[in-house]
Amino acid sequence: MQLTPMKEEQRITALDSLRGLALLGIFIVNMISFHSPYLYYDPYEWWKGAEDAWHYRWIDLFIQGSFYPLFAMMFGFGAAMQREHAIESGRSYTAAGIRRFAFLLLIGVIHAFFIWPGDILINYAVFGCLLLLFLRLSGKILIIIGSLLLFLPNVFLSILLVLMAAVDPTSALHWTDIGGIESSIAAYSSGTFTEITKQRAADWLLTNGPAAFWMQLIAIFPHFLIGAGAQKLQVFKRGQERPAVAFGVFISFFVTGIILKAMPHVLEPNLAYVYIQDSVGGPLLAVSYAALVIWTSSLRGAGKFLKPFAAAGRMSLTNYLLQSIIGTLLFYHYGFDLYGQIKLSTGVWIAVAIFAGQVIFSELWLSKCKRGPVEALWRKVTYGFQKEGKVDHQ
Repeated sequence: MQLTPMKEEQRITALDSLRGLALLGIFIVNMISFHSPYLYYDPYEWWKGAEDAWHYRWIDLFIQGSFYPLFAMMFGFGAAMQREHAIESGRSYTAAGIRRFAFLLLIGVIHAFFIWPGDILINYAVFGCLLLLFLRLSGKILIIIGSLLLFLPNVFLSILLVLMAAVDPTSALHWTDIGGIESSIAAYSSGTFTEITKQRAADWLLTNGPAAFWMQLIAIFPHFLIGAGAQKLQVFKRGQERPAVAFGVFISFFVTGIILKAMPHVLEPNLAYVYIQDSVGGPLLAVSYAALVIWTSSLRGAGKFLKPFAAAGRMSLTNYLLQSIIGTLLFYHYGFDLYGQIKLSTGVWIAVAIFAGQVIFSELWLSKCKRGPVEALWRKVTYGFQKEGKVDHQ
């Protein structure tokens, strides 16, 4: 017997909807990096205009740091589901998982160095291989380990940063790298493709150097474990069967997450509060969004609302790469050369418009094909050339 992907009827619409919703949230945040040197400036100082300041405030509160954890949880969820199907087929998932993540690593390298340096696929590929070592554990243990790995170091670092700010307020202030800003603007707004590629490499290394690995380990990998644990515990099914519980989780996590995420706006936009906002408040808000979608999916007629997000979610890898291609073509010098020339509010509307187009594109594509083009290639690399009629859950 050869390991085959899961059947169409096994796909969970709520899971695809969550992935699609996360894709939109990530795109709105990524759009800031497409059109401005986001890595190198203090956003609380950069976006001073009333309109831009207002837009950055709601992005910072409701989106920034809250949708990448959601996307990572869905990644872990899908990996656990694939392994479960492999076991039911009497096969090992390890070899297929290694092929799957190796292909993702290749796509990530191309994406990071030749399209956009804010790539997440390389991190997902590396931590995906690490996840294979944990998938044998029970759902409860996975969630416990993931939660401890997420919150213990992040809470400790948060307390440490707060104490540092109390002793020396200047030690916890945001920093702005004038040289980095000037280099980014020079490369992306007027540089050749080679110069832009060099800048992409510098930007990627800034956030993915050896020292950054440990921060990513506690920022990304725990969500893989939590998502995998949620799949093993059938959280989606149980939540849909008990919508009142799902709604209660949504309210409690949302309120707690928003309080923590509001700290830089209510108190002071220093590094300590920003770290708490993203590392602790962000994941809590992500769980609330997941609970909201689970609760909504249990309501009659909710499918009409979730369907557009589900279509985009089923083609999440294709759409993620398309977002980067379109975004860089709009703003980089080899495209429409709009880098540094638009307001934050304009960038938000551009992101929403592009995502709406992706929803239509996804609906049309999936009406003819069973999976997106990149997903189809990913499937062939993972499972080999097999008969159509079945799909893998991302």
